[in-house]
Amino acid sequence: MKRRFIETIALALLRGTALAVLLATALLLGSIVKGGLGVITWEFLATEPTQGMTHGGIFPAIFGTVCITLLMIVMALPLGVCAAIYMVEYAGNSALARVIRASVNNLAGVPSIVFGLFGVGFFILFLGRSIDRVRGGGLLFGQPAMLWAAATLAVLVLPVIIVNTAEALNAVPRSHREASFALGATRWQTVSRVVLPQARAGILTGSILSISRGAGETAPILFTGCAYFLPRLPIAHLGIPFTGLSLPMVNPLDQFMELSYHIFIMATQSTDATLTRPIQYGTTLVLVALTFLLNLAAISLRVRYRRGLEAR
Repeated sequence: MKRRFIETIALALLRGTALAVLLATALLLGSIVKGGLGVITWEFLATEPTQGMTHGGIFPAIFGTVCITLLMIVMALPLGVCAAIYMVEYAGNSALARVIRASVNNLAGVPSIVFGLFGVGFFILFLGRSIDRVRGGGLLFGQPAMLWAAATLAVLVLPVIIVNTAEALNAVPRSHREASFALGATRWQTVSRVVLPQARAGILTGSILSISRGAGETAPILFTGCAYFLPRLPIAHLGIPFTGLSLPMVNPLDQFMELSYHIFIMATQSTDATLTRPIQYGTTLVLVALTFLLNLAAISLRVRYRRGLEAR
């Protein structure tokens, strides 16, 4: 009787906690939608800012957010997956594997502003300026740029990707590996053809979480390449030999605008909070919607791979 009473109380507490979280989320999203929906227009989404961001649109910030998020995933996902594969499939319980696990756990607890300072010190002042000294000429790599901001965010989200990938790899039954070895497959053949296809959904879960983490971060990009008012796109024109044509492409060595940084500046540095509050709500709504769309794309890929695996 006592055990059933305790179980009932615990279940009620869990349900109440879940309901409180859902209610808080609904209230937060509701306030964002209510405050930002009236600001969202085609001009707001598709034009460049004017008059110190109080007029015009936020398209350069949207473009910069998408570019830096995709570049972050391109940098972080292969590195994180390779590190997790080594930890789970090759290192086992060796001393090096324990050091890597401890480092990943410590990295996950580092404040985001520390990553920003690390990005300035390592990527810009050390790595970038070392490249400039080798190539000669003025500053090109040794200054704030989208490349270094994305690299800083990639380091920030690495623990999320490594931990989720390792859990996905550990979830693959050991008997599948042993069956592959029994058929004469090497360890890499087993990993690439047996383990990774089954763990692909979990790996994509790590990428989804990293998108959510990286797209909304402000501190790591404060000093590594983000600009508040930059009413142009970070695009360079690459000449195609023998054709006389030029191909527009994203310039990773240029500075950029970003939605979360824009919200931060508008909320803390504006001289007229009443004037900029609708813009803050509108930009926040766009950032939430953009993050949701990026996550939705990753979720759809995960579902597709999972269905393909189940159909085999």
